[in-house]
Amino acid sequence: MLSATNTRTVAVSGSRSSRLMAAFFAALLGASLLYGIGFAQSEVLHNAAHDSRHAAGFPCH
Repeated sequence: MLSATNTRTVAVSGSRSSRLMAAFFAALLGASLLYGIGFAQSEVLHNAAHDSRHAAGFPCH
């Protein structure tokens, strides 16, 4: 029985500052989404989800 293993080395490009900047903007986006959802009316959220389902082609009724 022969077993072959493939290994691959992936070079990570980008400096530490660019990774920190990406993490900061990801956290900022996440916080703004949570803030927006937290203070939205429940009917607004339902209608947005309903319209998104229709736009994606999924029936919801």
